[in-house]
Amino acid sequence: MKQYPIVVYWSDEDEAWIADVPDLEAFSAHGDTPEEAVREVRVALESLFIAVQEQGLELPEPSAPALARAG
Repeated sequence: MKQYPIVVYWSDEDEAWIADVPDLEAFSAHGDTPEEAVREVRVALESLFIAVQEQGLELPEPSAPALARAG
């Protein structure tokens, strides 16, 4: 599974944290905390990956390498 960079920021307009995937146009999720927003966008990404695979389509390559996460 491709690992896309995720940008997280506070939106005054939405009154929520936004997790945005810049490599995928208009692909984002929101949450009450930064962690929740990231969790939600990862769930959405998993669904996207399944749909793309089932339809035989391809997504663009990530613009930046995935960062390693500690333990």
